[in-house]
Amino acid sequence: MDETDFLRGYDPNAFQRPSVTVDLVLLGVRNGKPAVLLLKRDQQPYQGRWALPGGFVGIDETLDAAAARVLREKAGIGHAHLEQLYTFGAVDRDPRMRIISVAYLALLTETAFDAALQAMPALLPAAIQVPWSGEAGGPVSVVSPENGALTLAFDHADILATAVLRLRGKLDYSDVGFALLPELFTLRQLQDVHEAILGTSLNKPAFRRRLLDKGWLAATGAYEAGTAYRPAELYRFQRP
Repeated sequence: MDETDFLRGYDPNAFQRPSVTVDLVLLGVRNGKPAVLLLKRDQQPYQGRWALPGGFVGIDETLDAAAARVLREKAGIGHAHLEQLYTFGAVDRDPRMRIISVAYLALLTETAFDAALQAMPALLPAAIQVPWSGEAGGPVSVVSPENGALTLAFDHADILATAVLRLRGKLDYSDVGFALLPELFTLRQLQDVHEAILGTSLNKPAFRRRLLDKGWLAATGAYEAGTAYRPAELYRFQRP
């Protein structure tokens, strides 16, 4: 039997097929803390709870295309640093049926974060509270300015924790942190982003020396404007 004959006789209903969704962690840094954009669910299950923006993957849609569609339709964002985070497949993670979710990490600058809030008023900015240090892992919680601590739908708190772990693990060896910054930034802004994600203070001279030694920073010769103190030089990211 050749492949054509095999496929002609193949029964696609021979095995149960779970549904697949994508969930987006829309993450930025606001007021010195990591923050995430959430949507309130308007239908069951978990009606009334806050959740990560997500949606089902179409039968003729790639995972990346589905993630880009959710980013556009539910967050009003046309482009962002978007990468697959992890696949969540616990049997009981969704009470409706067997649903596997592919989580994506979407990193936003503060300007993009605020633009999403203006484009989609239903989005809620919530601060991510991380009670563990380093890359030990563990639960996280989210807090909104109006409602205090929030209980997220499904396993979205676990997805958020995984996102923080991913960021903490990649900050030192990859350029991922620059996705949270504007094109031109000061060294203070760069350190603020690292401290917000890592949840700890960093030694300023050692931090700056390490980043400069990596060859990732290009001085522009321009300086920030509108400050009440001595303006700092602006840098941009460059690939070594």
